[in-house]
Amino acid sequence: MSTGVIVLIVIAAVVIVLGAAVLALRARGGTRGSRGLKRRFGPEYERAVARHDGDTKAAERELAQRVERHGGLRERPLEPTEAERFEARWTAAQEHFVDAPREAVGEADRLLADLARARGFPDGAQYEEQLSALSVHHADHVQGYRHVHRVAHAPADGSGTSGTEDMREAMIEGRALFEDLMGASDKQRVGRS
Repeated sequence: MSTGVIVLIVIAAVVIVLGAAVLALRARGGTRGSRGLKRRFGPEYERAVARHDGDTKAAERELAQRVERHGGLRERPLEPTEAERFEARWTAAQEHFVDAPREAVGEADRLLADLARARGFPDGAQYEEQLSALSVHHADHVQGYRHVHRVAHAPADGSGTSGTEDMREAMIEGRALFEDLMGASDKQRVGRS
């Protein structure tokens, strides 16, 4: 082979390797760009932008930091007996809502914290950190936990805005996160068998 052909082959190989590296970086960094973060965080993205008074760059930095901190978290599957206990607790909280809505929402708050902890998220005693981790892995439903927690910790003296309808809505939104966490565990259990 002539030197010119060898040089062309080497240049072509370098171009192919560089092209593959650029594509790999784009795919891996997809959650860092605006579109990737919007897609990953959904409504949580808009909430972060609003919390930063419309400053998308600040919101994106915060969300990227969440991904960096919690993106590698591996959710632990629940054992069948654990899953049954959580299901029974949620059912009991829903049934209790009719007679004592505030207590039922308080139980739902504790239950979501316990379920998240059991799945491998930070302990519920560190609510903000647990919420942050949940937002990375369950962004579409984390608002339900936030709503349940806010209502559960609102003053019981009537000065808060947590009427029965607000508590009912919190339970419905919280149920979506509960089902998401339980469903993710079901998928992992099935994958192991």
